[in-house]
Amino acid sequence: MSRVQCNCCGSDQHEERRIEYLYSRGGEYLLVPNTPVEVCLNCGMVYYDATVLKEIERRFFAIHAKSEEPDRYINMPEKSYA
Repeated sequence: MSRVQCNCCGSDQHEERRIEYLYSRGGEYLLVPNTPVEVCLNCGMVYYDATVLKEIERRFFAIHAKSEEPDRYINMPEKSYA
């Protein structure tokens, strides 16, 4: 990823990290562990590379079209805040 000034605080200090990204669309989800991001070291703003997001979207649609298999399925509990 290219290093630029943070849109939030103006800092040019960023660090590449790996996170778990949760993609959702139409009530369907895809959890993507090990997603590369850049994080502003001053304010914590997270930046995603467009090619990474496009690949996540491609995988989401391929899995739901059954042309690709996910690594695994997980169950997660749901609890309303209200």
